Amino acid sequence: ALSFGLGTMLAMLSGALLATLFGFTVLSGGGLETKSFVIVVLGGLGNPTGALLGGIIIGLLESLVAVIPIPFIGSIPFSWVPVIEFVVFILILLFRPTGILGERT
Repeated sequence: ALSFGLGTMLAMLSGALLATLFGFTVLSGGGLETKSFVIVVLGGLGNPTGALLGGIIIGLLESLVAVIPIPFIGSIPFSWVPVIEFVVFILILLFRPTGILGERT
């Protein structure tokens, strides 16, 4: 109960501090909600280790796609990063429908 309370307090404090810096509405979290869904399904539903692995994969894609140059093309614009993330997501689901660490039935 103490760790739950401490985690809730930290989430409330960070939300209050972010609210002073950025404007927000009821629909502000749509992009983060979609990215969270992709991370959880990519790793495998019901598998916390899979969600961690999915988050690491998406984080590495976000940080490396715009930095690593591609031969004959150059670097990819940062606005294309979500497109590449969803392409990787679709490819993984085509070959592993249960996610990376999901159990096969």
